[in-house]
Amino acid sequence: MENKEQSNGMMKENNAIKKKVNWSVSLIVAALTGAFGSSFLYGYNLSVVNAPAGYIKKFYNETWERRYGITMDEGTLTLLWSITVSLFAIGGLVGAIIVTPIVKFFGRKCTLVLNNVFAVAAALLMSLSLLAGSFEMLILGRIIMGVDAGISLSALPMYLSEISPKEIRGSLGQVTAIFICIGVFTGQVLGLPEIFGQESRWPFLFGAIIVPSLIQAVILPFLPESPRYLLLEKHNRSKAEEAFQRFLGKDDVSHEIEEVLAESRVQRNTKLVSIIQLLGTRAVRWQIVTVVVTMGCYQLCGLNAIWYYTNNIFSESGINRETIPYVTLSTGAVETLAAVFSGLVIERLGRRPLLIGGFGLMIVFFAVLTVSLTLQNTVYWLPYLSIFCILAIIASFCIGPGGIPFVLTGEFFQQSQRPAAFMIAGTVNWLSNFAVGLLFPFIQAGLQTYCFLVFAGICFAGATYLFFVLPETKNKTFNEISQAFAKRNKATLEMQEMNHYPGERKSSEEHESNFTSSVDNGEAKKGIV
Repeated sequence: MENKEQSNGMMKENNAIKKKVNWSVSLIVAALTGAFGSSFLYGYNLSVVNAPAGYIKKFYNETWERRYGITMDEGTLTLLWSITVSLFAIGGLVGAIIVTPIVKFFGRKCTLVLNNVFAVAAALLMSLSLLAGSFEMLILGRIIMGVDAGISLSALPMYLSEISPKEIRGSLGQVTAIFICIGVFTGQVLGLPEIFGQESRWPFLFGAIIVPSLIQAVILPFLPESPRYLLLEKHNRSKAEEAFQRFLGKDDVSHEIEEVLAESRVQRNTKLVSIIQLLGTRAVRWQIVTVVVTMGCYQLCGLNAIWYYTNNIFSESGINRETIPYVTLSTGAVETLAAVFSGLVIERLGRRPLLIGGFGLMIVFFAVLTVSLTLQNTVYWLPYLSIFCILAIIASFCIGPGGIPFVLTGEFFQQSQRPAAFMIAGTVNWLSNFAVGLLFPFIQAGLQTYCFLVFAGICFAGATYLFFVLPETKNKTFNEISQAFAKRNKATLEMQEMNHYPGERKSSEEHESNFTSSVDNGEAKKGIV
C-alpha cells in the first residue's frame, strides 16, 4: 500500500514536471520573434559583407578617385575595408555599454522593440550609400548596426532566460545561437550571384535588414514583458502573474511566483547593482571570471575569422573562385544544423560537456587544418580536407561554444546583477570581436598557414579552465547555481547575501513585509514563510 502511494506520488510529480516544461504558444512566439529581429540580424551582418566585398571595394575606389582625382593605393583600401568590417564591433561595444540603463527603464521586451530604430536607420544608410556616392554612409551604417547588435545580444538572452522555466532554459537560450547561424546562412544565400551578389544589387543586401526589424516591431509588443522584471523591479504582481500564465500556458503560477520571491528574499532587495559593485562582490567573483573566459573564447577561438574571410580561406585552399560562393553556403548550413542539434540535446547532456567537448574538437580540427593548408600543394586532395576541417570547426563551435556563453551569463547571476553582468559579457564579446576582425588579416599574412594554431591555443586554454571551474547548471535555480560556486568563492549563502548588499541588515520577515507592501495589488502574499 505504501509503495502504491509512493508510486502515485512520483507519477503526480512527473506530471507536474511535464506541465512545467510545456512550450506555450506565447513562449515560442516570443523566442522566435525576439531572435528573428535580434540575433538573426547579428549573424546576417557577420556574413553579409563577405560576398559583395569586391564590389564594395570597387565602390570605395571609384568614390575616392572621383573626389580626389587619384586611385586609392592597395594598403589604404585594405585598411579602409578592415575598418568597415571591424567598426561593426565598435558599435556593438557601445550597445553593450548602454544596454543596462535601457533595460532597467524600458524593460527587456520594450528594449528589443525600440532597438529596431537603430536597425532601420542602419539599413537605410547602407542601402542608399551607392546611390548617394558616399562610402561614409556605409561605414556609419555598420557602426549603427553594431549598436543594434550590442543591445540585442544582451537584452535578448536576458529576456529569454527570465521568461523560460528552468527545465528548458538551456534549450530556449540556444534560440539565440540558432538564429545567429540562420542569419549567417541567409546572408550567404542572398549574396549568391543569382540573387543580390552582383555589382548593381549589393545595396539590397543591406536593405533586407528592414524586414526582420519590422516583423519584430509589429509582433513583439503584443507579448508580455519578462515576469521577473515585472515582479522584482516594477513590483507589479498582477502583471507578473499574467505574464507567467501566458508564457507557461497554465492558470496556477503560484509556484513560479514563490520561486521568484524566494530569490528576492536571498537578495534582500532588488536594486540594480553597478559594474563596480558587481566586480567587488566576492560571492560572484568566479562567475564573472567564467563569463569573461567563455565570452572571450567565444570570439577569439577563430570562428569569426572564418566568417569574415571565408572567401580568402577557400581561395588559399585552392578552390575555384567561381565555386567559392556555393562552397561558402555549406558553412552556413552546417552551423545551423549543429546549433539546432545543440538546442535539442543541451537539457540532456548539460552545458559542461557541450562547451568543453566543442572546444576540444576545435583544437583537433585546427591542427589538422594547419597541416592540410601547409601541405596542400603536395597532394591533390588536401584542399578538400581543408574544406572538411573548416566545416568541422564550425560544427564543433555551434554545438557548444556558439550559444552556451549567452545561456550561462543569464544563469549565473541574480535579477539585480544580471544587467551589469551582461554589460561585462558584452564588453568582452565586442572588444574580442573587434580585435579578431581587425587583426586576423595581418595574423594570416604573418603566420601564413600556421595562423590557426593561435586559435587552437585559445581553445585549449578555454577548455582547460572550464574543465576545472565550470559547474553543471542544467535544471538548477539561480540560488542553486550560486551555491555551486560558493565553495570556490569562499562564501556561504549568508555571506553571499551580505556581499550582495552589505548595507542591508533587515531581518527576512521585515524585508518580506516591505516587499509585499510595494506590490501594486496590495494583497498579502500567501505562502511566504
